[in-house]
Formats: sequence, C-alpha cells, structure tokens
Amino acid sequence: MKKTYKVEVDCANCANKMEEATKATPGVINANLNFMTLKLNIEFEDGVDRNQVMEEVVKRCKKIEPDCEIYL
Repeated sequence: MKKTYKVEVDCANCANKMEEATKATPGVINANLNFMTLKLNIEFEDGVDRNQVMEEVVKRCKKIEPDCEIYL
C-alpha cells in the first residue's frame, strides 16, 4: 500500500536524512521525501499496521529534525 503525507521541514539535508530514516523503518518497503513539494511518499509492506509504522517514522524523523512535522 502506498500513502502520501504532507511534511514541514526547513532543510534539504535534513529531508534527505529523514527519507533514509523512513526507508530503514520496519514495515516500510520504500520512501521518497520531496523537499520541493514537502511530500513524503511511503510504500508499506502488506499486512502491517500503518499507524504503528508511522509512529516509528515520526520518532525517527524527530531525532533528526525536532521541529519537523508529518501530518498523519
């Protein structure tokens, strides 16, 4: 399943790090964070609880950029 989320991040380098952290999250097959459009596209593994995965994604991204927002 694929889903797109709106994000707020101020730095392209941070966005790149957040993308890598999202890709490394269990339950995520692939992720792409476009800094220009401020959109995070995530492809989830089949059968995972998307909400649980996104909680972990938010935690990982907040470690990189505490001021970032991911609108669930």
